[in-house]
Amino acid sequence: MSTVDRTGQRGMHDRPGPKGRGAERLMVPPAQFTSYYGHNVVKPSPWEADIPAYLFSGGLAAGSSLLAAGASLTGRPALQRNSRYAALLALLFSMVALVHDLGRPMRFVNMLRTVKLTSPMSVGTWILSTFGPFAGLAAVAELAGLLPPGASQGRLGWAFRLLALVDKPVGVVAGVAAPPVAAYTAVLLADTATPSWHSAYRELPFVFCASAAAASGGLAMVTTPTTQAGPARRFALGGALVDLAMERRMEQSMGVTAETMHSGKAGRLIKAAQACTVAGAVGTLLAGRSRSVAVLSGAALVAGSVCTRFGIFEAGQESARDPKYTVVPQRERLDREGPVRYQGSR
Repeated sequence: MSTVDRTGQRGMHDRPGPKGRGAERLMVPPAQFTSYYGHNVVKPSPWEADIPAYLFSGGLAAGSSLLAAGASLTGRPALQRNSRYAALLALLFSMVALVHDLGRPMRFVNMLRTVKLTSPMSVGTWILSTFGPFAGLAAVAELAGLLPPGASQGRLGWAFRLLALVDKPVGVVAGVAAPPVAAYTAVLLADTATPSWHSAYRELPFVFCASAAAASGGLAMVTTPTTQAGPARRFALGGALVDLAMERRMEQSMGVTAETMHSGKAGRLIKAAQACTVAGAVGTLLAGRSRSVAVLSGAALVAGSVCTRFGIFEAGQESARDPKYTVVPQRERLDREGPVRYQGSR
């Protein structure tokens, strides 16, 4: 039989010849895995740029809500206000991107007709639907608090009093619901047959959550005075460090599919993400003393998170286009498992 190398190509194999003769060298033309009966082994997803934008904005909304909840409990009104507004705007943007991908808003509503715990899409829809109203109500309560005192008088006075009453509780609930929002999109990607996404299923949720923390903390550093942005700086720094560490570990566990993270458009995006994240993390150490450094560092962290989402998305698409990233991991798995033994009745 011919050998199969790690690239999925057949080569030549030394076969013992008759007694008294040397080894017979059998030549087999190399087979290029360019298609499977004229088609890709795995079909690339039909998603476009609105999906990685949705992945980023959803994580930004989640991280901002968690940061706002902490600011509410520790008495930092500027950080609370800016983080709540950021969460609302990011949430609205993510919903627009998602509905644009679905084509019609009713498709999102239709997904709420059932609950399927084995489906990341179904669970994620319910997580987002739970998080969204509380995050939106917290931002509305923040806006109501900026109105002049006379605005709370009159027929709608009860509404303003109710918003003031639920201001802190809804913000805390939004913060509690935030981590699943940041993580479920990673589970959604890893649950597909796309080789590089599926092979990263262990680390991808940690990468997405850490990247969301870096982005939301970085945005708060941009919008909030340095005197109240201390938690945001620590949140951003922790997220950046975990993001860098988990990305490295993820690439080590992905096997041959990690090649897609270092080539083409995906490679350029991942390199830009790492450079921005490192620069932003270093800048957070000096951001407490300089407002300009805080703004630049925060912007770098946000840019790094954007590039991370788009880079991982492009790596997945590339891994689906090249059959090698489907065939080689399957053969490696079969080699590890060894021959399959079948037991049957005689």
